[in-house]
Amino acid sequence: MMSDPNHMRAFQVTTIGQDPILQVIDVPPLMPDTLQVQVKFCGLNFADTLMIKGTYQDTPEPPFTPGLELAGTITKVGRDVSSFTVGQNVAIYSGQGGLAEYGVFAAERCVLVPQGLSLEHAAGFQIAYGTSHLALTHKAHLKQNETLLVLGAAGGVGLTAVEVGHVLGARVIAVARGVEKCAIAKAAGADVVINSEHEDIRQTVLDLGGADVVYDPVGGSHFTDAFRACKPEARILIIGFASGDIPTIKPNHAMVKNISLHGLNWGAYLKFNPRALTESLKELMKWYEKGVLKPHVSHVLPFEQALEGLDLLRHRKSSGKVIIRVAD
Repeated sequence: MMSDPNHMRAFQVTTIGQDPILQVIDVPPLMPDTLQVQVKFCGLNFADTLMIKGTYQDTPEPPFTPGLELAGTITKVGRDVSSFTVGQNVAIYSGQGGLAEYGVFAAERCVLVPQGLSLEHAAGFQIAYGTSHLALTHKAHLKQNETLLVLGAAGGVGLTAVEVGHVLGARVIAVARGVEKCAIAKAAGADVVINSEHEDIRQTVLDLGGADVVYDPVGGSHFTDAFRACKPEARILIIGFASGDIPTIKPNHAMVKNISLHGLNWGAYLKFNPRALTESLKELMKWYEKGVLKPHVSHVLPFEQALEGLDLLRHRKSSGKVIIRVAD
């Protein structure tokens, strides 16, 4: 933490398509309905890499600080805020600003961190678990004993989909690349794992009876394989395109098999249905406190190594979450 209360270190994207630069900038001013927070941990997401490239749907104009979610300690409270006090720990889906020593955020975006949830885990909890829980419950209405196929099952959101699907009582088939990542998915609750390095996704899933729900944060050829392994009336959740390949969808094939396609942009719910997010996160916090969820963090890196963390996501060399320790 810097000794000057008006300035802070932050990673800034000054030019779209170029890596952020660590700079000293002004601490944002406190507004009546906001909180000033000392950032302790920032959870990195694949969307951060897209934002830096300028291909994310909510990319701000530069200069901006990436980091969609964070956890930290309140240092100042705006005059119109009555539900928070200085010294409380909060988790925040900020949309940007996590890779900085301080931030000023709308109080309505802040969630108190319950006892027992570490700030390290809280920093990477909201987007990954929130996406999977909202997708599988609110969108796909996953039922007990249905078969859930999770692509990219050892990644940041994929691994949480395995956990959430397991808690909801589904039979979970997890697809991951390599023996180590398959083992991580298995430990998270997958009933069956498919190693995409050498196993045929489509045929293996068909041999297991087909999929009722597909959770796809990957896209590309894996989407096509999963589509062809769906049961009639299956629901496909389109979460993202980590492969970099947006697949072509043939609507007539979806019609013939009575397959439903559901896109999910978790953060967009803040604009048109914030209560859905709030209720989902409340349920997830209860699960965590019961010991049902066990967040998997593959890397915790110091603030100065944030660019290395982003590279881990770009090249799919991480499992679970990559967390940046901004301050002790």
